[in-house]
Amino acid sequence: MYASTGHKCLELAFAMSLLCWADCFPQDDLAPLELQFHSLDFRNVLHWKHPHKALKNLTYFVQHKIYGDKEWTNSEHCQGIRLLECDLSQETSDPREWYYARVRSLSSEGFSSWVLSHRFYPQWETNFSPPQIKVTVTGRIISVQLRPPRTPLRGHRGSRIQVTKLQKLTFRIYLIHNDIEEEVYETDSCSKELVIEGLRPKTTYCLQAVSVTPRSGRKSLRSPSTCISTH
Repeated sequence: MYASTGHKCLELAFAMSLLCWADCFPQDDLAPLELQFHSLDFRNVLHWKHPHKALKNLTYFVQHKIYGDKEWTNSEHCQGIRLLECDLSQETSDPREWYYARVRSLSSEGFSSWVLSHRFYPQWETNFSPPQIKVTVTGRIISVQLRPPRTPLRGHRGSRIQVTKLQKLTFRIYLIHNDIEEEVYETDSCSKELVIEGLRPKTTYCLQAVSVTPRSGRKSLRSPSTCISTH
C-alpha cells in the first residue's frame, strides 16, 4: 500500500515539475515572430509568424487587454490553435480604446515566452473598403446610390454595423469618359445618393468610388468600375 502511494506521489511530482519547466523556463527559440494587427473596416486580426527553428506542430495561445488594465484575458477562440492569426474584432470593438495582445507557443518542450504586440488603436489603424455603388440613368442624369462598407460587429437586430457608425468618412466619386477625362465628386457619409446632371447624350461613362478618412486624408482602394450609357 505504501509503495503504491509513494509511486503516485512520484508521478505527481514529475507532472508538477513538467508544468514548472514549461512556465518557469520558456523556450525563447519557439516564440512567435513579428506580431502585427491588420485591420480592415474594423475587422481587427492579429497575425504572427512561425518561429524559424521550430517544427510545424506548434500550437498558440493568445491573450488581450485594454491599455492600462493589469490583468490579461484569454482570447477564448484562440487557445491551442495552429493558425498564425487570431480575429480579435469583438475583443477590440471600441475604436477609441488602445489595446495590447500577446501570443506564446506550446511544443513538446513546453511554453515559449510571451511576445507582445504593438499598442493598437483601431480608429487610427484600420483601413476602409470603398463604398458599393449602384448606378441608374435617366436621360442625361446619373443617380449614384452609395452603400458604406460594414464592420464585422453586429447591432441589436443582428445586422452588421456600417463603418460610418464608428468613423466619419467622405466618399469620392470618379466619373470617367474615354479613359482620360475624369471629374471628381465628393459627398459625406450621411448622403445616400449623388445626382450628376448635364452629361453628354449617348455617351458611355464609368464610375469608381473611394472612402476617405477626413482627418488623415487616407483613402481606400478604388471600387471596380461601373459603366453606363446616357440616352
